[in-house]
Amino acid sequence: MQQSNSFPKKDDLFRLLQALLARATQAPHHGSLPLFIAGHHCGFLFPGAIAPIAGMAGVAVTTDRADFGRDLQPGQSLDSLLAEIANVLRRAGKTPGWRNELLDVLPDGPDSRPIGAIERGVMRPLGLMTQAVHLSGWSQDGKLWVARRSLTKATDPGMWDTLVGGLVSAGEPIDLALEREADEEAGLDAADIATRSPLRTIARMKRQIPEGYQYEEVLTCECVLTNGTAPENRDGEVMEIDCFTPTRIYEMLLAGDFTLEASIVLTEDLWRRAPQA
Repeated sequence: MQQSNSFPKKDDLFRLLQALLARATQAPHHGSLPLFIAGHHCGFLFPGAIAPIAGMAGVAVTTDRADFGRDLQPGQSLDSLLAEIANVLRRAGKTPGWRNELLDVLPDGPDSRPIGAIERGVMRPLGLMTQAVHLSGWSQDGKLWVARRSLTKATDPGMWDTLVGGLVSAGEPIDLALEREADEEAGLDAADIATRSPLRTIARMKRQIPEGYQYEEVLTCECVLTNGTAPENRDGEVMEIDCFTPTRIYEMLLAGDFTLEASIVLTEDLWRRAPQA
């Protein structure tokens, strides 16, 4: 690894991390409604998504909350209702980024278990929690691999990102999700990241975005890639992959070159690795 003097100051990294976490902590949009699914608080219904679904069978909307499937238990009937709601919102033009991909519906809480599954494109309009896995990939000479998002990405096009990052699909173990994303985004096989640290939660982002509310559990891990391992994107969602020193990464973070989520992940990693003054 590079010498310790190549790192930014630990105190500076800590202050940056706190500022980034503050940016990622916002209340839902004014007019949003707490959303309950099968009796569990799960998210926040975006004001723009209320009208299309109000009056649907299985949906109850009052002035202070919204309920989906209040009398249902987790299972096929609830998933069918969630699918119908998602399709109604899609027809109303409220689901940018529809992916034909299901994500778990997770009740709000520290140890929540999925109670259903719903289309990825409605997670933000419903303010439902997603789980994102990230990998910080270090070179053996102490530099950090990072990826630049494609200009065709729906969110943050052209911005720099972690080497690997993506959402966990419905029913998918988080470690398997990381391996899938590592393969798709960086061309890394399971053996290439076998020495990684365990995934751990470092933040829960809660922020307003144009189509709704991003409520996301951010999980991350790190590994040192062996000499000769050159990450290469396979899914077309990355336009560039490069390797920078910690000092250069810090400069890019200060300049706002990274997405907010990646900024949190990378700053936390740098902060943990930086030597004490």
